[in-house]
Amino acid sequence: MPDPNRRSVLAALAATGCAAAPNGVTAQGVGPLGPPGAPAGAFPAPDRPVAEIVSPIWATERERDAVDEVGQIVRALDIRPGMTVADVGAGSGYHTVRLSRIVGPEGRVIANDVMPDYLAGLARRVAEMRLPNVALTLGEPHDPRLPENSTDVAILVHMYHEIAQPYAFLHNLVPALRPGARVGIVDLDRVTWQHGTPRALLRCELEGAGYRFIGFTELRGNLGYLATFSAPSAAGRPAPDSIRPCRVQEVPRGRR
Repeated sequence: MPDPNRRSVLAALAATGCAAAPNGVTAQGVGPLGPPGAPAGAFPAPDRPVAEIVSPIWATERERDAVDEVGQIVRALDIRPGMTVADVGAGSGYHTVRLSRIVGPEGRVIANDVMPDYLAGLARRVAEMRLPNVALTLGEPHDPRLPENSTDVAILVHMYHEIAQPYAFLHNLVPALRPGARVGIVDLDRVTWQHGTPRALLRCELEGAGYRFIGFTELRGNLGYLATFSAPSAAGRPAPDSIRPCRVQEVPRGRR
């Protein structure tokens, strides 16, 4: 039976003038969703709570602009004109619309989310702002369904702790990443049920999925940290049944 939520977001996107593909949602310049990846049931569940998705934003855009959130991330990840950036968990599109200007007409931004109503709102925003280099894609909790070999940089900003199936999600993200691609995760250094991810836990889960840790960058303005990783090749990913869930759930001092 067709998913009514998917039907509703396709209808909303069509109403804004964004093109819709039969198996996904796109604006201009990027093709339909990638093929489905490995099923969630093949992977272990995380040995920690998963935070509930409660809002498409975590702070006002004025507050975020005041501390140059996008600029800090762009400089740390060396995002340049002509690149394709996947904004995974795009929400209201704070990063999407700003990255659209930064990557320029030769670049692309793929705004990805699992919440159809968030994407429908973002589609209206993209149409109103006339951003032809933005594509919208509807992912699944265990699989972002990004187009294959499409992405130079993937950013996950204040949402990693909300991923219901992180090992499956990370495994299924790999085919979208081009050789040399980087993955940047922004989060607060607090326990997952308080909408953050302890650094040791994040590194453990990413490395368990085959990613290579590059480094942490402390972001100004109480934004938390940016953790940067490179991804394994599709052939070099750990087999789903070889992954063991991490048991690192710290409460950093001062954040209890």
